[in-house]
Amino acid sequence: MTAARPVFVVGCPRSGTTMLQLMLHAHRRLAVPPETRFVLEAYRRRRAFGDLADVTGRDRLARWIVGREQTRFADLGLDAEDTIRRITTGPGTLGAAFATVFQAYADRFGKARWGDKRPAYLQNLDVILRLFPDAQIINVIRDGRACVASLKEMTWHREDVPGTVAAWARAVDEAHRAARRLPANQWHSLRYEDLVADPHRELTGICAFLGEDYDPAMTRPSAVADVAVPAFKTWHEHTHEPVTTRRVESWRRRLTAEEIALCETALASRLRACGYDLTGTGRTPRTAMIRYGLSTTRHRLAPAKRLAERTALSLRPEPPVAYVPA
Repeated sequence: MTAARPVFVVGCPRSGTTMLQLMLHAHRRLAVPPETRFVLEAYRRRRAFGDLADVTGRDRLARWIVGREQTRFADLGLDAEDTIRRITTGPGTLGAAFATVFQAYADRFGKARWGDKRPAYLQNLDVILRLFPDAQIINVIRDGRACVASLKEMTWHREDVPGTVAAWARAVDEAHRAARRLPANQWHSLRYEDLVADPHRELTGICAFLGEDYDPAMTRPSAVADVAVPAFKTWHEHTHEPVTTRRVESWRRRLTAEEIALCETALASRLRACGYDLTGTGRTPRTAMIRYGLSTTRHRLAPAKRLAERTALSLRPEPPVAYVPA
């Protein structure tokens, strides 16, 4: 068993990451909490907490995690004061503090091993691996047309359709970069469509990757949805239903012909590389392709931006942030 290694679920938003979170949480040894908002933000603010080797710095960080509504700590169902105590008496690194919170969540369910899920981690794998060098990462890929169809219906999604198409392209490109860079025991990728078509086969493969025995309960994620998906997230209503292939092709009626054409024109090579067939539906308006091109600019610049940040970090030494299991 690889009990100490944390598990991170990533992917483009609306690609099935929440369903996989629940499938993992249903495993008798794994606990994967509702999506939080403290890991990346605390990493960006890390210098504001002071020296975490000192209990004062750890206390400041702990109170920031448990005290801000934006961190969504309340969704974990943990006692705030106990969590503060655990962090302040624990090891003095940022990664160790985060691991303390997630381990407390695992303890709540009597689980030996913890994980975390957030689509945004895919664009921040350097941060995740700096905090958790031995992390195991599972990436979920879903047909870009399905992701676009779902995202455009979300009230919290702020991108237009061309921007959403560009976001899916970036997610696929980030995943391909990670697959080339990370070893086989650290990176595992699967398609949403394969997962819902044959959960047993795909989950058996995931368990082999994680070094865990397969647990049949994983095929019934709806059984744990009430405790692992906050009630206010109504956009995850389908997690309370049995696993189904019903929505695999629903993008055909949820997108217009012009939207399908934009997806297939902009994403053709990526869709094919991921195993998805094209329909050849409709024509793409020139204005939509222009908006798509503008949206891709910031995504194309992201790898260069991360390289610049890593270079700057190497020139400015700071205390270690990694979680090192005992």
